[in-house]
Amino acid sequence: MNSAQTNHIPQEAFDWYDEYAHGLIDRRTFIKKLGGLAALGFSMSVLTSALLPNYAFAEQVSFNDEDIKATYAEFDSPEGHGKGRGYLVVPQNNTNKSAKMPVVLVIHENRGLNPYIKDVARRLAKVGFIAFAPDALFPLGGYPGNDDEGRVMQKTLDNAKIQHDFVAAAHFVKAHVNSNGKLGAVGFCFGGYMVNYLAAVDADLLSAGVPFYGTPASAELRKNIKSPLMIHLAELDKRVNATWPEYEHDLKANNVEYTMHMYKDTNHGFHNDSTGRYDELNAELAWQRTIEFFKQKCG
Repeated sequence: MNSAQTNHIPQEAFDWYDEYAHGLIDRRTFIKKLGGLAALGFSMSVLTSALLPNYAFAEQVSFNDEDIKATYAEFDSPEGHGKGRGYLVVPQNNTNKSAKMPVVLVIHENRGLNPYIKDVARRLAKVGFIAFAPDALFPLGGYPGNDDEGRVMQKTLDNAKIQHDFVAAAHFVKAHVNSNGKLGAVGFCFGGYMVNYLAAVDADLLSAGVPFYGTPASAELRKNIKSPLMIHLAELDKRVNATWPEYEHDLKANNVEYTMHMYKDTNHGFHNDSTGRYDELNAELAWQRTIEFFKQKCG
């Protein structure tokens, strides 16, 4: 379902989904609120299909694409959960197989390594980046196959250990045999927060960070940020946007190179092409900006 098909759905429905997805209301409350709209004439099936993901829509690059090779790789995370695992995608269209390439860490939302995030990793490899997408749910057996269960699973994990796991994953892929030593990171929602956190927790870890609608790291860590950032925000995302003025103040105070793009009339999750929140034009614009930024800073 594209954005044109969902323009008639009240903004409140998208706001309620955001509250549900981030644990501010439970599923029963979310469905009850949608039921109120259904009583006003909105089809419940249209509402749920617009808001809940359908991963059949989320494959832009096939895992069988000849230009890439997708596998899984495990890494050590002694300060996290001991071991981690991620989806590793390496370009295959380079005539020099030993050539050094830039590396990008891809960080999922608050529900594990779902098909949309895997596809994002493949998109990066398709244009010449080694991409690695860790699964925070690996200690619990990995992404369970649906977002609702994945969201519940991720909430049971120690957040500090999850953060250590992503730091370990960043060091792991940065040291890939074909890495040029420059690491970018892109993340969405929780993953956007993780990009901000990685930039702040280790000033030398990232060469570039691209958080999509992610909240900032804690104030005491922000002073460490040195890597350039490209920040994508959705105009209708009140929850995340409320954190931006303070974050921008700190970035300016610490002379961090950054660009912020605010995408008009978009919702939190506008890049995710598996839901009705997807805004194709703005998603493509944000993605092209992201690729050019990584090429400039990491290539």
